[in-house]
Amino acid sequence: MAEKYIVTPWDVSGDVDYKRLMKEFGIKEIDSKLLKRIKKTAGELHPFLKRKIFFVHRDLKWILDEYEKGNKFFLYTGRAPSGHTHLGHLVPWMFTKWLQEKFGVELWFQFPDEEKFLFKDNLTLKDTENYTKENMLDIIALGFDSKKTKFLIDTKNADLMYKEALKVAKKITFSNVKSAFGMTNDVNIGSIFYTAMQAVPAFLPSVLAGKNIPCLIPHAVDQDPHFRLSRDVVGKIGYYKPASIQCRFLPALQGSTGKMSASAQETAIYTIDDEKTVKKKINKYAFSGGRDTVEEHRRLGGRPEIDVAYQWLNFFEYDDKKLKKIYEDYKSGKLLSGELKKVLIEKLNKMLKKHQAAREKAKSKIDKFLIK
Repeated sequence: MAEKYIVTPWDVSGDVDYKRLMKEFGIKEIDSKLLKRIKKTAGELHPFLKRKIFFVHRDLKWILDEYEKGNKFFLYTGRAPSGHTHLGHLVPWMFTKWLQEKFGVELWFQFPDEEKFLFKDNLTLKDTENYTKENMLDIIALGFDSKKTKFLIDTKNADLMYKEALKVAKKITFSNVKSAFGMTNDVNIGSIFYTAMQAVPAFLPSVLAGKNIPCLIPHAVDQDPHFRLSRDVVGKIGYYKPASIQCRFLPALQGSTGKMSASAQETAIYTIDDEKTVKKKINKYAFSGGRDTVEEHRRLGGRPEIDVAYQWLNFFEYDDKKLKKIYEDYKSGKLLSGELKKVLIEKLNKMLKKHQAAREKAKSKIDKFLIK
């Protein structure tokens, strides 16, 4: 019997079987032929592509076809603010920045600040407003081009979005929403309407430009139901169906292939965590693939495939040679579990020190990204 797992835009739990998920969602693997084509166009492959972290897509071939014809796409991704940014959130944004640089395209970054207010009983609109500002700092700190990046805030930019959301909402039934998201009759009506708002940035630049522009959405695979539902609707109202490129989850510190939670601090490392906190969390919570004793570990070797420290390095250590050596040393038993954790701690603290300095400077740059 297949193990039960849950993957929705609001809940990911259990050990996710990505192959099963591909069949259930109807998404396609990024095969070697498509990787070669991306490399040819972009000039290189991001480590996330080489390591199959970004591993599935919808209509990516079509996006590249259009790009080669001179019909340049725009990027759309986002963040529903409900807490501080953790490292799992950074993964799709880091890749989005690479796409922006390599293809020279605009990014529309949506902050659906009403979403988590509607879905979580303990959040006020003031909370989501504050977290929106905090999350903005992390996005700016990654180095996005302010001339090509626009922040779209649902409650602030409703004048741009609402009329277009109505066009989407008219084509989506409650039955559609219940089927896609597993909703029941007792959900509030705001949460039913919300997916129409999330669809808007996929065609808003086309509305404003007065012409059809292809859209590519980089996102984690749990968000696919939103765009699976909206793709046909966007097509029916006269715009290109948005394409997508989707990634696996950065696992929670405690292990499993599920993702970390922004609300469960012990599962995650946040961009605002200091060096001591990072060290403490990894040493205390990071699931180990090591053996019970040093002697046994030296004899049998570690298990990097279940070791969270190694899995996280697979995301954040871009040097292929370094990562290969870490894998081999751990697998052979030469590198102990505590030593592997130390490698990760040093890597993350170096990365976060740079990020936090950029985050501080970002406070004076927010205005450059806002839609006036």
